[in-house]
Amino acid sequence: MSLVIPDEEQQKIVRNALNEDVNTRQRDLEAIKEWLRKEPHLPDTWDEGRLMNFLRGCNFSLERTKRKLDMYFTMRAAIPEFFTNRDITRPELQEIVKLMRATVMPGLTADCKRVTVAGAKAVDFDTPDIANFMKIALMMGDLRLEMEEVGVAGDIYVLDASVAILKHFVKVSPTIVKKFFVCVQEAYPVKVKEVHVINATPLVDFIIKWVSPFLKEKIRNRIHVHQNMESLYRHVPKELLPEEFGGTAGKVTEHMAKWMEALEKEKAWFAKEEGVKADESKRPGKPTCHEELFGLEGSFKQLAID
Repeated sequence: MSLVIPDEEQQKIVRNALNEDVNTRQRDLEAIKEWLRKEPHLPDTWDEGRLMNFLRGCNFSLERTKRKLDMYFTMRAAIPEFFTNRDITRPELQEIVKLMRATVMPGLTADCKRVTVAGAKAVDFDTPDIANFMKIALMMGDLRLEMEEVGVAGDIYVLDASVAILKHFVKVSPTIVKKFFVCVQEAYPVKVKEVHVINATPLVDFIIKWVSPFLKEKIRNRIHVHQNMESLYRHVPKELLPEEFGGTAGKVTEHMAKWMEALEKEKAWFAKEEGVKADESKRPGKPTCHEELFGLEGSFKQLAID
């Protein structure tokens, strides 16, 4: 598995998009490392590459980076259904792997964004535990923190909604969906620039409205539902999409297989990382509780929204 790393000219585009100054970024990195050393409830042994990607995802704002890192380690303790038993060979995860048609594509757009596609190989199957799909998605996200050597200007998601049928939707817990979106938006240094939905049905319109309260306004405004593939191609070039999504960049199954191989190869690393999380018993002041993180009414009023 490989991701295209921006060349020197593309890195200039990325640095401009992320507010990255080559003259001050090491100073910022050292400031974050020093902050981690002083926070008794947070791990202080993280590698510099991942910390730099958090800085990039927060546009080199030290305060935003601190909030994001604190939330990242907090989520790892608060949502064990996402962050434990992260062995891709486990039967419950292999059940998802056999159904899904999802991968991070290796190429970059002209403005240095990365494309991720997601869908399913079939539609009519016994509904699996969606938390396991979310677990795999976050495992891939953690692996990307290691792999994005110089960062990218943002992420584009192309979602095949043909799998979104009523028999699956009625088995989805709003609680787990909310946890996932809180985690992705508040704990990961992801810049969601565009979300494109294809093969939509009237049910998909309802689902988008259903998840909207869990999304930041800026992300809600970046969701595009396409009536045909030509509409999608005006936003995402064919050469960056796999054949199953009408593109020319190889088969999604082949790209995905490489990601699954990488996840399996890092099995020991994922097991070790289970201990990398916040220790609420050591947090200065009041420990963070579950209700403060996820609330009860579907709003994020308790969270710091950038």
